Amino acid sequence: MVTVREVNPNQVRLFLTGDSTVASYPKHESPMAGWGQVFDSFFTDQVTVHNEARCGRSSNSFIEEGRLRNLLERIQPNDYLFIQFGHNDQKSYGTKPFTTYQFYLTQYITGAREKGAIPILVTPVHRRNFDSEGKLVNTLDNYPAAMVQLSTKLDVQVIDLWTKTGILYQSLGKEKSKQLFVWLDPDEHSNYPKGIHDNTHFCEDGAKEIARLVIEEIQELKLPLASYLK
Repeated sequence: MVTVREVNPNQVRLFLTGDSTVASYPKHESPMAGWGQVFDSFFTDQVTVHNEARCGRSSNSFIEEGRLRNLLERIQPNDYLFIQFGHNDQKSYGTKPFTTYQFYLTQYITGAREKGAIPILVTPVHRRNFDSEGKLVNTLDNYPAAMVQLSTKLDVQVIDLWTKTGILYQSLGKEKSKQLFVWLDPDEHSNYPKGIHDNTHFCEDGAKEIARLVIEEIQELKLPLASYLK
């Protein structure tokens, strides 16, 4: 069988794993969008983005459903695997930061490396949660810190989206930060006739802003991917 690499050796393939903050959404849920949904718009045609992220998934449930196995069957040498989990790892079916969370993340890393691919950890994004004094509150416990610790232990580069989104939300403040999320009044959008106030999921403009933060980190880390940016 002729592989994709043999057909076009100059094509760069980027696989995204993660939860609803990364995932792509159908039109009937617009304007809700994950940053992975718009990520390919920042690259030239030499980069193909495969957004494998799915809503509601944790680092362990993604594996338990066979999604990582299926991905690793397709991934090839020099492909990239971006790994962002944390929000759903807090749930009852999820993991604990410095034990099972790191255990499952390691499976993504070793799986990619065994196939000659390049794993990149991505810390989970902040939720929009401000205290009474207008200070952003960490709702993600020690998951971001656990991921950063693992990146050091396994010598994996990490895109610290948790820090980046924290700076962004805080700079916008409690009210202006709503523009990044799906905040709609009743009858403002046909897909949400009753309105919606969502502090976790991005609107399309917000998804683009978060994707820009990922791009900034790619540039700051001097990843080879940076040479394919528009």
